[in-house]
Amino acid sequence: METIGEKLRELREGKGLLLRQVATELEIDPSLLSRIERGDKLPTRNQIVFLEKMYGTKPNELLVLYLCDRLLSELEGEDEVALKVMQVTEKKVSYLVKNKHAKA
Repeated sequence: METIGEKLRELREGKGLLLRQVATELEIDPSLLSRIERGDKLPTRNQIVFLEKMYGTKPNELLVLYLCDRLLSELEGEDEVALKVMQVTEKKVSYLVKNKHAKA
């Protein structure tokens, strides 16, 4: 499965942009962007929102990958309970969304 870093590299290269060009737009060091693309570091949510606009991706396409990678990062090493955590989280999110719409 593709990580947020792999997707960001694919998009950057697809646009023919250099690492330093994108890093300048993000106002970060090119070495940090390189670490993000390699999966050594996660970008920030603000960086993801900026890159979605810059690359012209579908709304929330990068945000979904980013949040998925964040969750996986938090669950790293929790092999015995990770799947259960995700199942309970899914139920809680469904409940919250349902109740939010019911109040509107």
